[in-house]
Amino acid sequence: MERENLTRFAWLSIATAVVTIALKAIAYFFTGSVGLLSDALESLINLAAAIVALFTLKIAAQPADEEHAFGHDKAEYFSSGIEGTLIFIASLSIAYTAVQRLLAPQPLEQLGIGLVVSGAATVVNFAVAGILIKTGKKHHSLVLEADGHHLMTDVWTSVGVIVGVGLVSLTGWLRLDPVIAILVAINILWTGFSLIKRSVLGLMDTVVEPEMQAAAEEILKTYAAREGITYENFRSRQAGTKKFFYVDIQFPNDWSIERVHTIADRIEREIAEKIPYATVFSHLEPFEK
Repeated sequence: MERENLTRFAWLSIATAVVTIALKAIAYFFTGSVGLLSDALESLINLAAAIVALFTLKIAAQPADEEHAFGHDKAEYFSSGIEGTLIFIASLSIAYTAVQRLLAPQPLEQLGIGLVVSGAATVVNFAVAGILIKTGKKHHSLVLEADGHHLMTDVWTSVGVIVGVGLVSLTGWLRLDPVIAILVAINILWTGFSLIKRSVLGLMDTVVEPEMQAAAEEILKTYAAREGITYENFRSRQAGTKKFFYVDIQFPNDWSIERVHTIADRIEREIAEKIPYATVFSHLEPFEK
């Protein structure tokens, strides 16, 4: 699947956010539960994040140009940063509303209808989150994977809210509703922090995953043992879906240029075949036999 075609999954996320916002708003309208209101506000953030993801995927899919010789993949990190900031704002809004309700509890109404509607929204989120996470991992898309995990967080938040509001109905303890909303706000705040941290690390050229680094170095070790070459300064960095590897390779000084480049090209090609979206830069140096 081409990278630009992944935008259809961002559209799926947008449609899901619109549906769940409507359902959760209806649930809040019937019940007056601030816990359900906090859940609906989180879905608003899901919608904003999905829209940001759509534009980010379009930017990241653009080919390299004169001003961006390595492509536009780092745009994905801006998406995570924006999403994390929006989540921070949402968590503060939820906490403020919840504290007001904690100080002045209000009775809840028609909880049965509200919980059923909220449950339906949760099922929709769960299904779409699974699709986004699976697609993101398969095609190495940080945006889709982050969006999927965000939706999955929303699912567990909704489950907690539904259980909590159900307990309010059973126990009659009205303050339990805003307490649940405050817990939701804390959970959302942690999610926002995680996304911002991931964005910052990506913009600082973090190394690729240890498993991928080890897989690439295993190919180097194989060639070193088989061809009688050596290597050093093996390092990596990641930009969105792209992985960049750098290595200094030493060859016997009596080898021909053609032989040297043939082996170096094979190494680069095998690493690129083993690791999707990988680019290898090798610096060739002679050594005395």
